[in-house]
Amino acid sequence: MTHPLIDPSDSIERQNQKLTRIAEALMRRVEQGGDASGAAYAQFQRAVILEEEVRARTRDLGRALELLNDSNAKLAQANLETEAARANLTNAIETVQEGFALFNSDERLVMCNSRFGMHMPDIRDQMVPGLAFADYIRLVSQSNFLSLGQDETPGDWVARRMERHKDSHVIFNVRMIWNRWVQVSEHRTPDGGTVILQTDVTDIMRLERRERDRMLDDQAKLIRATLEHLDQGVCIFDQQARLVGWNERASELLSIPLGRFRIGIGFNMLFERFRHELAFEPGMSAQAVEDWVESEKRRRPLSFEVLHRNSKTLTVSAQEMPDKGFVFSFTDISAERAAVQAVYDANERLEQRVIDRTLELEDALAEAERANASKSRFVAAASHDLLQPLSAAKLYVGSVAADHPDDQVRSVLGRANNALSSVENILGALLDISKLDSGRASVHVGQVPLRRMMAQLQDEMAPLAQQKGLDLRVVASSAVVASDATYLRRILQNLMANAVRYTQTGRILVGARHLKNAVRIEVHDTGPGIPEDQQDLIFNEFHRVDSPGSASEGLGLGLAIVDRACALLQHPLQVRSTPGMGTMFSVELPLAATERDTTNPARPPRVTQSDSLKNMIVLLVENDAELRNALSVAMERWDVTVLACADEAGARALIEEIDVAPDAIVADYQLDNGVLGTDLIAALIRDLGPVPACLATATRSVELAQLCRDAGLHLLHKPIAPRELRGFLMRSLQRSAAP
Repeated sequence: MTHPLIDPSDSIERQNQKLTRIAEALMRRVEQGGDASGAAYAQFQRAVILEEEVRARTRDLGRALELLNDSNAKLAQANLETEAARANLTNAIETVQEGFALFNSDERLVMCNSRFGMHMPDIRDQMVPGLAFADYIRLVSQSNFLSLGQDETPGDWVARRMERHKDSHVIFNVRMIWNRWVQVSEHRTPDGGTVILQTDVTDIMRLERRERDRMLDDQAKLIRATLEHLDQGVCIFDQQARLVGWNERASELLSIPLGRFRIGIGFNMLFERFRHELAFEPGMSAQAVEDWVESEKRRRPLSFEVLHRNSKTLTVSAQEMPDKGFVFSFTDISAERAAVQAVYDANERLEQRVIDRTLELEDALAEAERANASKSRFVAAASHDLLQPLSAAKLYVGSVAADHPDDQVRSVLGRANNALSSVENILGALLDISKLDSGRASVHVGQVPLRRMMAQLQDEMAPLAQQKGLDLRVVASSAVVASDATYLRRILQNLMANAVRYTQTGRILVGARHLKNAVRIEVHDTGPGIPEDQQDLIFNEFHRVDSPGSASEGLGLGLAIVDRACALLQHPLQVRSTPGMGTMFSVELPLAATERDTTNPARPPRVTQSDSLKNMIVLLVENDAELRNALSVAMERWDVTVLACADEAGARALIEEIDVAPDAIVADYQLDNGVLGTDLIAALIRDLGPVPACLATATRSVELAQLCRDAGLHLLHKPIAPRELRGFLMRSLQRSAAP
């Protein structure tokens, strides 16, 4: 073994020299002897041992340095991977559409994306890492954009919010100002941290509330409208005999102030107030009525007559409902009883009988004429009023069908829209019939170019004919006739629609045959034909030759309108038909002073659904809340910003609030307090400058159409078709974008 004092790297001679000197030194010390030599030897030994330990420690230190360098390299690599993971996490949460925030187990904010707190710009800058959760809740409670409940303080909101924070998983909605909503999802992580997601659910909340309110309002309106249009007085009670519904007619017949009728009042309490004013017929009494009401068994229908203190004779009918509630109805039969008495008196006085009967017949005739006129007015008014909710319903159905992802649901909604369209057609027909019957139809005879009208009707009827596989041909005519353009178009439209409806296979030909001083427009079809004994009956209302059909197939009003309109315009109407061979309808029209139509106007450009209306601002003025909401939903679906209001004051307030003039105005014609939409549009344009405007109305008078043309207003008839509304908006946007 090599001595530690010998360097192995020395040469053999050098090592021998060292060993020789060492040996000599040792010999001298041995020879000298004594304690000094022993201590020196011990020191030598310790030096040798220390040198060996230093060498061992040096080797260990070298290995430790190598391990330390390796650990530092691995630590640097781990740091790089950690930073990369953090960057990836940051990028990932930034791409999330919702607001995202992470709090650690110490309730401190670790990170959040740019969308977190975006609904509260006044506190967004304070959402920084290290923010305590309690401070975050406090900041939210003090934000100007948070909508607190009635009598709710920020402290109350903080307490309620921190109570929810105790749950591991919680989802709730927070209401912001301007009627906006944010859904907050809070979840606990395995290490005790907290993850918060914020999602804007304003559109969903608005749609749900509108749908719920619409359903409740529709039920209430339907019941109220039904009751108020009855000639009988009606009182409805629930199974606890509490009043739940009535109409004004009941107040009139019973001579009870309307204020005494209130929801929840008991039958006995209400009956007690007027029972002493009634004289019951023999065999009937007030106690019998009370016994019927209080009966626990199934109540049989009850009917009797009473004489009221106001000299009215009333027929009272009581009927039990399936839910054990009941209905009382009151009918005034005073006139009938008076007529019977008049006949009796006439029998007593023979000489006066003829005079009395004549007067009665005259009164009856006048009453019949008034009833007929009242019927026509009622149909016209009812059709007009029904167009409002019908328009809203079509817009709602169209909006939902366009965006719904389920094909089956869209198919059902499409059928619902077709049903609403059928109702619209029926109401339009009833409105036309009522106008023609009431004598209120105004005629404006002028020069009507047939080429333009027939081309429009061909474009309108072609899809219907193509759907049934029919060959529709319209031969254009250059003649210009003297007629009312609106009624003439309605006549030809009904004749062509009738031909398409009843023709199953074959062709339909529409053309004009020139006569000496007139033109006869003929509509030929290859349908089943009309038997000769039916050819005079087909012009009656609700008469159909084939068989009763659904409303979507027509109710037999088209030809009734054609017959009345032709009689009003004095245009001869003829029909020729052979069963199994087809039918020909013809209308003879006088030529106008200008016999030929030399104009060939270019058709307006078609507006497609792909055209964008994004960022367009539209001012909507509609006093009917349901229709206003439906129009807003439809236009917002097209990315239009809608400023919806009910009157001029609301319109000016909205414009002043955003300080930007709208790109277009859509206004109802008949607003509240007798204000007309034409006057409102004129007032707004005077202040805003030239803005494209549209008038929405259920009135189809020629005078209003001419007024809109003179004022440069677009006219939309209710029910409003979404395609026509979108077309007006697109043309308005193109006009404003034109240089």
